[in-house]
Amino acid sequence: MALPRGLRALILAVALPVLFLSAAGNRRCYEAGECGFVEREDVDVWIALVAEAGTVGINYGRVANDLPNPAAVVQLMKQQGIAQVKLYDTEPTVLRALANTGIKVVVALPNEQLAAAASRPSYALAWVRRNVAAYYPATQIQGIAVGNEVFASAKNLTAQLVPAMTNVHAALTRLNLDKAVKVSSPIALTALAGSYPPSAGVFREDLAQAVMKPMLDFLAQTGSFLMVNAYPFFAYSANADVISLDYALFRPNAGVLDSGSGLKYFSLLDAQLDAVFTAVSKLGNYNAVRVVVSETGWPSKGDAKETGAAAANAAAYNGNLVRRVLSGNAGTPRRADADIDVYLFALFNENQKPGPTSERNYGVFYPNQQKVYDVEFVLGGNSAGSSSSKGNGGLGWQDNGGVGSGSNAPTGAGGGVKATSTGEAWCVANAMVGEERLQKALDYACGPGGADCKAIQPGAACFEPNTMVSHASYAFNDYYQRKGRTIGTCDFAGAAYVVNQAPKMGKCELPSSV
Repeated sequence: MALPRGLRALILAVALPVLFLSAAGNRRCYEAGECGFVEREDVDVWIALVAEAGTVGINYGRVANDLPNPAAVVQLMKQQGIAQVKLYDTEPTVLRALANTGIKVVVALPNEQLAAAASRPSYALAWVRRNVAAYYPATQIQGIAVGNEVFASAKNLTAQLVPAMTNVHAALTRLNLDKAVKVSSPIALTALAGSYPPSAGVFREDLAQAVMKPMLDFLAQTGSFLMVNAYPFFAYSANADVISLDYALFRPNAGVLDSGSGLKYFSLLDAQLDAVFTAVSKLGNYNAVRVVVSETGWPSKGDAKETGAAAANAAAYNGNLVRRVLSGNAGTPRRADADIDVYLFALFNENQKPGPTSERNYGVFYPNQQKVYDVEFVLGGNSAGSSSSKGNGGLGWQDNGGVGSGSNAPTGAGGGVKATSTGEAWCVANAMVGEERLQKALDYACGPGGADCKAIQPGAACFEPNTMVSHASYAFNDYYQRKGRTIGTCDFAGAAYVVNQAPKMGKCELPSSV
């Protein structure tokens, strides 16, 4: 992750004003009791409605003097169900530790070696022999990141980036590894000249034709992917007066309308990625080029001026993002069918990273291998051998920013353990899945699921606000409470999740028990 990030905030700040749009919901079948429910045994049937899920990996940086040895790190990854890792170099001890584990690996050719790889094909070939071929296939290297945020941190190398990528790929081809190992390069959002609204996304004039179009041509021709480093934290922290924290953390929010496209956004990361998709589309038809979020994360601690840097927010951002990706809901409003892979930044807090306090506090784990906060990398409860101090597991760890949400906090939706008896928990709708999926889940909850939905019928106490999200939240919560808050009862294939502060629904209060 290249520095300085402060510069990136100017472009990353997709400073979308939070438009609290009123949307009167249409009259729905459950209000008249005419849904025509299909009998189902279990809410798991909604899994069939979910698109093919993306994957979640982790960035393993080592700018620290207190990290466990690579063998212990690999064991930790296996325990946590982490199946993909992205490195920033080709350290032999790390690559050997990853051998025969099944963990897929992205290695990096550092910026310092970019010029040599661009100017000398023989250098690129020797590098690939020494750092890829020597370990493959025991170590399942699947990608090479040529440089990192070159446009932001090594501008003098910009013109050499695509030639270096081309030479590395030629070396892979010569060694018959080009089908298994793909070549890309992570770009920061500073590559964009404009990102607000997302429909106005465009690459910088100095990059568009000179670098980005050749790079996209290369990625398309080689069947590779575009790597994007995206950090909603910077946008929120620099513009907290106009950007909703809920919007940044994938929590329920009113949404933001892009007047240029007519698309509505419920997530700042979606807005950032769609700005990239828009910019790419202006250079040609590259729909076949997948996007990988090669870095994203949220710091658990920061300086006083770093608004939003907190463990609760980091847990909410990473937990909700992981759950969203693994449940097959990683698409954006512009590319709803995209199965985007994501690499969280980072595995550990790194005590020798320069810059503000946040730079040293992006880790999911402390160097002692204890979790900084609770987040899981697989759907369904605690990872085997979890070292979480909270022990409550579960994806979509929820916290609305309040204190006192420690060991009594309920688990996230989709596979945590039952909430503790002393904690309060509610199940609410996830607006990001769209009204169609919410409607189907709502129909199930109010029908075969056995939820009492009388209160959301016309004229009843909780009919207002008359929106799909509000009505679905009421039904999901009633179902969840009636089921005793047990595993999987606040999930609906990604259409719902748990919160531990009472949701606001006009004058209607959602009960925390039945």
